[in-house]
Amino acid sequence: MAAKQAKAQSRAASPDDDARPLDLSALTSIVGYPLRRAQLAVFEDFNRRFVALKLSPAQYSALVVIAANPGRKQSEIAGALGIQRPNFVAMMDELERRGLAERLRTPVDRRSRALALTAAGSALVARARRVQAEQESEVERLIGREGREQLVVALARLSGLAT
Repeated sequence: MAAKQAKAQSRAASPDDDARPLDLSALTSIVGYPLRRAQLAVFEDFNRRFVALKLSPAQYSALVVIAANPGRKQSEIAGALGIQRPNFVAMMDELERRGLAERLRTPVDRRSRALALTAAGSALVARARRVQAEQESEVERLIGREGREQLVVALARLSGLAT
């Protein structure tokens, strides 16, 4: 028993260990860990910048895609964004409640709904794009324009892993 305690104490951190940085090399050398840390940093920055607009990343994405594709079906936009149907319906309920987007009946299929921005939604998207451009500028400041472009291409390739 005493031998076990001595061995455990030898593995326990000494007071000097607190002064040294933790060894994270087993994590930082794999793609997933720094990717996730970067994603958290980008989303934290996004949330800080967009708090005044009261937009989440998913809401911003939906509004931008609706703006670029007015009249497209709700199911198409949800699918393109990778948002599950029930979650997208709830998000659209909120965007409609705020007067930013609307669901319109389609003449071809009365069961499906076409999406469009309201005037208020278009105005908010214009403001949000300016805020997003500021964030992209900050990313470029950190990693350079070429680095940003390469990162976007690399991330698009990595997205193929899920398919």
